Amino acid sequence: MEQKGEVIRLKRGLYIAASAKPNLFLVANHLYGPSYVSRESALRYYGLIPEHVESVTSVTTLRSNAFDNTLAHFSYLHLPMDYYSPDVCIQTEGEVSFQIASPEKALADLVVLTSCLRLRYQKEVIEYLEHDLRLDMDAFYKMDAATFEHLATVSKKQQALLNIAKIIRYDHI
Repeated sequence: MEQKGEVIRLKRGLYIAASAKPNLFLVANHLYGPSYVSRESALRYYGLIPEHVESVTSVTTLRSNAFDNTLAHFSYLHLPMDYYSPDVCIQTEGEVSFQIASPEKALADLVVLTSCLRLRYQKEVIEYLEHDLRLDMDAFYKMDAATFEHLATVSKKQQALLNIAKIIRYDHI
């Protein structure tokens, strides 16, 4: 069936009908899991960054992994279970539901999982958000600071997340 073009192989043992118009986020949830869509993929979904995102990035409690198929490139990054659960949402589009990080969780995941990113000072955070990510700063200042404070308690980049929370709480008045 694959050779005839009737099905598309997503990975060994997992196929989808070639005629289907799959939701890439739902595919990402089922391809490797437990997982939820996060980082740039989620930030773009919410309209918080202007750039087009080429691959679908998810977070998982399993080891990091990646899959390439004719639909897209799917990457999965590991985070420990105590950090995994908070602020994962279920979004519904039509008849399809998928797991995706909240905007706050997606931004926190991006900061936590970006190696060599040091955001020790609030000025560095602002520079990163405005110039590197080109994040919608009006939407940023409406984010929930308490989410970043909570994630900081279970994160390896505690100071960076606390700086983000401080900026939301005190810098935008």
